[in-house]
Amino acid sequence: MLQLFLQTLNITLPVFSMLALGWVLKRVGWIDDGFIRVTSALVFNLTMPCLLFLGIVHADFATSFKPGIALYFTLASVLSFALIWWYATLRVPLADRGVFVQGAFRGNNGVIGLALAASMYGTYGISLGSILAGLVIVCYNALSVVVLSVYTPGMKSDPWSVLVNIVRNPLIISVLVAIPFALTGWRLPAWIEQSGQSLANMSLPLGLICIGGSLSLAALRESSRTAIESSVAKMVILPVLGTFGAWLCGYRGADLGILFLYFGAPTASVSYVMVRAAGGNYQLAAAIVVITTVAAAVTTNIGIFLLQWAGVI
Repeated sequence: MLQLFLQTLNITLPVFSMLALGWVLKRVGWIDDGFIRVTSALVFNLTMPCLLFLGIVHADFATSFKPGIALYFTLASVLSFALIWWYATLRVPLADRGVFVQGAFRGNNGVIGLALAASMYGTYGISLGSILAGLVIVCYNALSVVVLSVYTPGMKSDPWSVLVNIVRNPLIISVLVAIPFALTGWRLPAWIEQSGQSLANMSLPLGLICIGGSLSLAALRESSRTAIESSVAKMVILPVLGTFGAWLCGYRGADLGILFLYFGAPTASVSYVMVRAAGGNYQLAAAIVVITTVAAAVTTNIGIFLLQWAGVI
């Protein structure tokens, strides 16, 4: 039992230690808000697209591309979005409903979920994780724009704005460009791939440090009942139901493990950026990001431990 617990820590500690490092570096003044802003843009626009592109290009598509898993994850995400929105109409003040719903369903799979999948399953985790990340980026962006636009006057909700937001996303572009390479076996010149790989290797450490540096204990202290309810839905209810549903569908091993890591990823930090830009309750959005990120260090370890103990991953 102790050996299994230590094995679980070996998977998650490299990821969460980078988050902690980002928080420490910000507090001692080695990085600041300017660094975090510029570096986050670099990760989003360049290094993460390189990671997703190369992860798919180098994948064994016959092994890594699993339409059933992609379909299940997408449907589960949409269903959870609908159920959370329904719950919000019953329990959450009108002005905060959009922020609550986005915080409760939008996971940080592009950085934390993918980093955990890579830590746990190596190349296969990056390959399948990249494919799932491409899907959820489309899904999360579209659904977040919809729900925020209903309750936040600053958001544009017309179909054209949603479409433009999706097709201009560098992560989505990298996934779409990578698919023909993966299917046909095309390869870029060696020097381009090596340069791209160097950029890709920077992506997860930089992304995790930026997220850690962005965490605010003040937002945690000011958290409200609404923030806590949204965080519980994201970190407990969603991963339990999503993973149980995947188990009922027959998924086991690495596939079930990656689905759990993606369902259990903390709320994406971009949700705070989107809410603030739209003029919504960004304090609530920040509190949800902080609570779920801190909670993930506990819930992820517990979930992996229990799933390994049960012998299903």
